[in-house]
Amino acid sequence: MTVFATALCAGMGAAVGAWLTMAGAVLLGQLSVGWSNDWVDHARDLRVGRADKPLAVGSLRVDTVRAAALTALAACVPASWALGWQAGGLHLLAVASAWSYNVVLKRTAWSWAPFAVSFGLIPVFTALAVPGRAAPPWWAVAAGALLGVGAHLVNVVPDLEDDAATGVRGLPHRLGARASTVLAAVAMLVATGCLVLAPGRGLIGPPGAGLAAAVLLVLGCAATAVARPRSRLPFALAMAVAAVDVVLLVGVVGAQA
Repeated sequence: MTVFATALCAGMGAAVGAWLTMAGAVLLGQLSVGWSNDWVDHARDLRVGRADKPLAVGSLRVDTVRAAALTALAACVPASWALGWQAGGLHLLAVASAWSYNVVLKRTAWSWAPFAVSFGLIPVFTALAVPGRAAPPWWAVAAGALLGVGAHLVNVVPDLEDDAATGVRGLPHRLGARASTVLAAVAMLVATGCLVLAPGRGLIGPPGAGLAAAVLLVLGCAATAVARPRSRLPFALAMAVAAVDVVLLVGVVGAQA
């Protein structure tokens, strides 16, 4: 997320100082979200024996990770305000949305909502951090939100059994692995379609190549999720789709500049 937001900000014409500030703010927010997730899920990860989590295997202390998460969150506030009150406020809203997933919403049918909100806000706060840039069009926000939902679905599928054993019942758990995979693929394809078709640039050249790349990546993501339900590769492929979409969005912004 840090790389995507920074690349988008730079692609919109931000000065070096502005996109470096963006990188710092987003990185601090992401650190707070990631560390808080492991801290909040500590007991659940212990119950299911998550060998990939430092807290679950005892290589880190819970109070250490909790302090790191809260420190990163506190530092994120002034770093975000340095982007300007509009961009900074919206970035903090995106971070708060992500925290709401960790603390409450991941156990509910609304588990998708924080991803839609936080990803959807990325093109907004990056644009508002660049002097002279207006808020992005609706299709850019829709694409971000759809990518977030798709990423959430494919990221959770490998953990469905472990989550069920500890009482987590988010949207992917209610849909099941197959339906979640199909919905994720549709969401990611529609997101890319928004960036290619809505600006009206046609399918010739980079837009068409980007759409083709996204289709191939989504097909690979869906096939891997079905064949290897516990694989983390689908999430990596979803992030590759996000990278393609960032390039497409920067291309649109450049054409409109």
